[in-house]
Amino acid sequence: MFKPAYMIARIKFLTPILLLPCLITPTSAQKLKKTDKTTLANLQTHIRYLADPRLEGRRTGTSGEKGASDYISVALGQAGIQPKGDNNGWLQAFTIDQGRELGKDAYFVVNDRPFVPEKEYFPLSFSATTAVSGSPAIALQESGVPWFLDLRELLESAAGNPHFDLSAAIRAKAAACAKKGATALILYNSSRIADNLAFNPHEKPEPVAIPVVYVTREAKRKYLKDESASVDIRLKMAFTEKKRTGHNVVGALNNGAATTVVIGAHYDHLGHGEDGNTLYHGKDSVTFNGADDNASGVAGMIELARMIAASKLKSNNYLFVAFSGEEQGLFGSKYFVEHLPVELRTVNYMINLDMIGRLNDSSHLLTLGGIGTSPYWGQMYNSVKDKKEFSFRLDSSGVGPSDHTSFYLKDIPVLFVFTGAHADYHMPGDEAGKINYTGELAVVKFVYELIETADKRGRFGFAKTRDVSPDMPRFSVTLGILPDYTFGGSGVRADGVSEGRPADKAGMKPGDVIVQLGGYPVTTLENYMDALGKFKKGDKTTVRYKRGADTLEGPVQF
Repeated sequence: MFKPAYMIARIKFLTPILLLPCLITPTSAQKLKKTDKTTLANLQTHIRYLADPRLEGRRTGTSGEKGASDYISVALGQAGIQPKGDNNGWLQAFTIDQGRELGKDAYFVVNDRPFVPEKEYFPLSFSATTAVSGSPAIALQESGVPWFLDLRELLESAAGNPHFDLSAAIRAKAAACAKKGATALILYNSSRIADNLAFNPHEKPEPVAIPVVYVTREAKRKYLKDESASVDIRLKMAFTEKKRTGHNVVGALNNGAATTVVIGAHYDHLGHGEDGNTLYHGKDSVTFNGADDNASGVAGMIELARMIAASKLKSNNYLFVAFSGEEQGLFGSKYFVEHLPVELRTVNYMINLDMIGRLNDSSHLLTLGGIGTSPYWGQMYNSVKDKKEFSFRLDSSGVGPSDHTSFYLKDIPVLFVFTGAHADYHMPGDEAGKINYTGELAVVKFVYELIETADKRGRFGFAKTRDVSPDMPRFSVTLGILPDYTFGGSGVRADGVSEGRPADKAGMKPGDVIVQLGGYPVTTLENYMDALGKFKKGDKTTVRYKRGADTLEGPVQF
């Protein structure tokens, strides 16, 4: 399950909720039918394979992802499902933009000594990409050579100013220095005030006219100690794009129907924690096997495919999709809805299975999200709620921290099925041995019964739910947008805009890209969050955003 840092609370506590008790004897205490025993054994096989340490956590774009996708493809084929990915195969490829990194041909050399990237120097994200040489003295600023700038004065003069933006101040200094003849700007910090500067790979602002390089305190002390001496400098700044390729697994069951149902679950997980989206704080290298998150959902999807293929449910066609890239920001599902193998208007509804393997034997609590996205969901729930061994938590919203969000934003009714968060969420302890397999069997049977009931209902109607999403719930104010985590450009793209909220009142629409909030430039999600943190309820400001080639601005009152 996708976890931006500020969405942990929503993952654990979906609100508003409605608890509906309808407890029956647990499945584990009942005598299983032969068909149930087969399904149970299959669930165990699927989860144990997908959560095996040899798949190294199924991180998107790795050999572990390939091992998992190969398994899922074979399992769907054995269930009677046909491939529906690219070029009539099982896989649908998509690209994850990981930002930029310093190019291999970049260098920073002082007196014939190459500085070590990251350890001794790094470029700022708005640095120009060009080669420069010269022999300046640190204390002199002459036209036609690189200039040095100590950040001390900037930092000390702004001490105690909560609105000071060091990056913006450096950018302005660089532009001014370039106009005065500087060919590059080399920064260092002699003050005791931490500058917290670092190269941000996700930031892609408009470059300034000259290269801007930061030299670490230790490197300055060792190699640039004499500020009166001239030094020979050669530098070249260059960036390369960091990308990796993920793969959705797509299968189809064609019944010749006018509408298609999508049943999905993400199969990627956290690998060894390389993307920094875990809750693990230990120092040892670990593998995040992701048995519940989300081998459990994939196992359920495969078994539903097998059950539906063998059934008499013919009123819909079915797409069975194992998404990748979910943990990085719903990359796979977002790509899928933009490149559907069927026409968008024919998609009837989507069911998303995410973390369905930890049904609590005491509470029997099952969360159903997206109930409000179609009037049919409530009708169907009422027809089956008394037949199953659960207490239900219902959430009306079509938006949440998982792949159904991508479908809801295309006006498709969605249902999110989830057995709840637990202490092993995004931790190394999410292992196959901790899955409640009889509980998952009960969940799969319940979802199948919903699908069976839906087969008789015809075309689903779609309904907008109460709110697109709180964009930054840990702050006292929000604009009311759903950020597009797959956006690789400069700024923050709005996937959704909440009606009646500040962004909507400022004229924003889905697809607009925020580039400035008040006096704060917005180039990444991180500095958008920083900008929001500067405001409180009642404050007035403006938001500047791009819509295609146009730059627009609107008033905001939080």
